[in-house]
Amino acid sequence: MEEQNLTEERFANVFEALCDNPAEAANLAARGEIMIALHERIATWALSQQAAANRLGITRPRLNDLLRGKIDRFSLDALINIADRAGFRVKLVLEETRAA
Repeated sequence: MEEQNLTEERFANVFEALCDNPAEAANLAARGEIMIALHERIATWALSQQAAANRLGITRPRLNDLLRGKIDRFSLDALINIADRAGFRVKLVLEETRAA
């Protein structure tokens, strides 16, 4: 039986493991974080999906996509706008990763 030399890689989040570049991973991570916060906020409203969609300025099918975590259907810009309507202020934090 031949031994395999496996190396262990560690990632900050699942998106870093799935994406080809750090910028794409950061974009997906930001979108995921906003979507989770929105899902939690919407759950506290005790509204129908239609009423919640109206409050957010989106259609009910679009709200359903958000609640089901369909991250590929939302740009970061769109999620920031929805988050604003949900009562969030989105802050962007830049961290230096390498020498400039």
